[in-house]
Amino acid sequence: MHNVQKDWVSAIGIAALGAGVITSFAVAQGQNPLVALAITAFAAVSAVTIDHFL
Repeated sequence: MHNVQKDWVSAIGIAALGAGVITSFAVAQGQNPLVALAITAFAAVSAVTIDHFL
């Protein structure tokens, strides 16, 4: 059964946390922090969108 009531805040938080771990490693390797934040935001929004439609 599909869960109609979704907790969007926790879904975004978990997605951003997962993406943030990888992008923090990328920043430690010398990537631009603004690019890393953009990647994290894109990954979080993508994950929540995919979760919404599954």
